[in-house]
Amino acid sequence: MKILHNIGQESGTSKMAFDVSGKRVAVLGAGKIGGILLKALLEKGRLSPQSTVATVQHDDRAGALAEKLGIPVGTDNLAAVRKADIVLVCVKPPVVQEVMEQIRAKVSKKQLIVSVAASVPTSQIEKALAHEVPVIRAMPNTPCLLGCGMTALCKGKYADARHVETACALFNVVGKTVVVDEKHMDAVTGLSASGPAYIYIILESLAEGGVKVGLPRDVATLLAAQTALGAATVVLETGDHPALLKDAVTTPAGCTIDGIMELEEGKLRVTLIKAVVKATQRAKELAYG
Repeated sequence: MKILHNIGQESGTSKMAFDVSGKRVAVLGAGKIGGILLKALLEKGRLSPQSTVATVQHDDRAGALAEKLGIPVGTDNLAAVRKADIVLVCVKPPVVQEVMEQIRAKVSKKQLIVSVAASVPTSQIEKALAHEVPVIRAMPNTPCLLGCGMTALCKGKYADARHVETACALFNVVGKTVVVDEKHMDAVTGLSASGPAYIYIILESLAEGGVKVGLPRDVATLLAAQTALGAATVVLETGDHPALLKDAVTTPAGCTIDGIMELEEGKLRVTLIKAVVKATQRAKELAYG
């Protein structure tokens, strides 16, 4: 059974399918992920500095960010959304309700709200805005920083395919996108949003193994990281199931099968599965307080 590859096009959202360069965009909460998106979209010319504004919580941070990005940055969320076509909500989940209540007087059904707040359902945002406003919920991950992120998106009650296409056009700039039903978003959080941390532990462990058998630490880390990158690229490019690719590396009576036996004895496979399940459960808890 083959897995999906080239996700952006599988979901009907190829990187050049929709032009957002003429849109007026407001980014509420230009912190970690908001800042990553802003920087990438501006640098790649997908947003115009003249049509983009952002907000942060503190005045001193606003001045520094405005100078760095070359766009207006303030602390007034209501002012920021007045003329925006797209509003990116990048504030922390606990303050989403408050921010939506702040801006609802100036939000209309002609605008698109795109939220990256983990575990906050589209229905909560729609209810807080008190209008039939199209809402897209997105769950990106931190590799977006280098343009190799993974973002899952789902649409709210009032959003249509065109709104989804617009959101995908934004996030395709920083990696791949996939469109899912909202019921899967907590699982996305447990797998791809939390996943980089799992991979870093695996990479650290592989490098430690290399050190144990005599490799210099920098060499061991390079070998581990590039090997992981290469293996992931093969999965994405071929679309083959990881089990088939694993079998291609595992020759009879060779070194690899001995290593795999140690992994199985250490229950690496079930531990990773349980990590995703546990993180997904925690995401559900966050959604309900």
